[in-house]
Amino acid sequence: MLSGIHVKNIALIDEATINFDKGLNILTGETGAGKSIIIDSINVALGKKALKDMVRKGADDALVELFFIVHESDIIAMIKSMDIDMEDETIIISRRLVNGRSISRINGDVVSAKILKSIADRLIDIHGQHEHQSLLYKSKHLEILDRFAKEQLGSKKQQLAEAYEVYKGLNEQLLKASMDEDKRLREISLTEYEINEINEANLIAGEDIELMDRYKKMANARQIVEGFNVVRGIVGYESGGLGDGISRALKSLYPIQEYDEMIVDFIEQMENIDNLLNDFNRETADYMSDLIFNEREFIEIDKRLDLINRLKSKYGKTIEDILVYRDEKLEELKKLENYEEYFSGLKQKLNNARIELVDVSEAVSKVRQVQSRLLTSSIKAALIDLNFLDVEFEMSFSKTSDYTRNGIDEPEFVISTNPGEDLKPLGSVASGGELSRVMLAIKSVLAKVDELDSLIFDEIDSGISGRTAQRVAGKLAIIAGKHQVFAITHLPQIAAMADHHYLIEKIIKNNRTFTVVKLLNEDSTIQEIARLLGGVEITEKTLENAIEMKSLASNSKKY
Repeated sequence: MLSGIHVKNIALIDEATINFDKGLNILTGETGAGKSIIIDSINVALGKKALKDMVRKGADDALVELFFIVHESDIIAMIKSMDIDMEDETIIISRRLVNGRSISRINGDVVSAKILKSIADRLIDIHGQHEHQSLLYKSKHLEILDRFAKEQLGSKKQQLAEAYEVYKGLNEQLLKASMDEDKRLREISLTEYEINEINEANLIAGEDIELMDRYKKMANARQIVEGFNVVRGIVGYESGGLGDGISRALKSLYPIQEYDEMIVDFIEQMENIDNLLNDFNRETADYMSDLIFNEREFIEIDKRLDLINRLKSKYGKTIEDILVYRDEKLEELKKLENYEEYFSGLKQKLNNARIELVDVSEAVSKVRQVQSRLLTSSIKAALIDLNFLDVEFEMSFSKTSDYTRNGIDEPEFVISTNPGEDLKPLGSVASGGELSRVMLAIKSVLAKVDELDSLIFDEIDSGISGRTAQRVAGKLAIIAGKHQVFAITHLPQIAAMADHHYLIEKIIKNNRTFTVVKLLNEDSTIQEIARLLGGVEITEKTLENAIEMKSLASNSKKY
């Protein structure tokens, strides 16, 4: 359940916190007051692209926070599996907009757009003003059917997707492997050349790093020797060196050590220093003696590195990559040399994969055929509730030209709204208002099978009025009996059904425009319904009608 929203610096909203509850939450207000800002803010928080002018003028950033209370153990487990903290049953989704960039968080943890969407899809369903237009596309009809039949489909959809990927992969392999004899011979020649070129190099993993270290050392031998000569002159035992100074210091201490035990300690410390210097000078001398520049060896190393780098430019960034490439080419060569056997085996694998794809597609199709009748029957009943008095609503099935991740079904909703008329696709029959009601009917049916707690309808009343509006209001109330429902509306019939009514207003303060949202009490609810009924001037008769409409709505609720 969406328990609240906090918005800061979004469009005309300076800062607002709105608390929501179960049942039917209605939002009303004058045209242009900012009702869409609330829905846009929720969409933005859930990952939708933010509009350019979304951040309030004069503000550096904007923030939207959504607060959900979740009881479903599977959703909680999913969130915890993503290493997102959940101390209780509260989920806080936030998105901050700064200088064209955004940061999304869930319970304080930064999350990717993919993770955000996967969680949002389990929490809320938003039906925007133009979503009913999606009913014009067959792909939407298939999506609706599969959502309705998800329990009966079980793991079959996943099996179908996996079977299709195997089939698609083998088909691509077969197309790639197809070649005539001349091409096969050319491929063999090229593959053998590449394998031989790599083998002749006798590469050893890691040798390039070792060779490069030796190359740098030899190339800079003169500078190294010069550096060590300076060091040895400073710390060595020649006249004026540190070692020579330590020796002379010890010679001065030895004769006086018998006069005080402390002097013995100083001598020991000095001798330790002398030993360290001896070791250092001896090791540096050994190092320098090995640092004899061998021009022949240097040239060999340079050639070897040149060969390795040339192979890297052709076959991989590292020696390990080159060796992996060689092994892959060896496998490819086996296939080319035994082409008929390989190609025949690949065709057999493809044939087996196609049989598997056909079987699982048919299994999915059978489930869809059965469930489509149950779905359309339920939608038809819902449409009758929504004042489609003589409606027929079914789903026709055709086949795609080839198999896809969704099988081979191409179902489509067909409708007849008048007696005697043939069933036709939705797009060729239904008007905008009718499509909106069809989508509401579908949502009401899916609400029974979906696990979503919250549904949002943005101006679901588009193109309707009178008795139809009353039917739509009743349908929203029925859905709200089992789900938390939000609806933005201009119609008093729908507003009267509210369990919680919010008024969105525009105010001017200090020459600036602000959008504010407030929860209405019983009296102010009547005033707002009266405004929706009568417009600018609210008469006593209009108020009486508003009171009656609210009373009738309350009595008609069945939950």
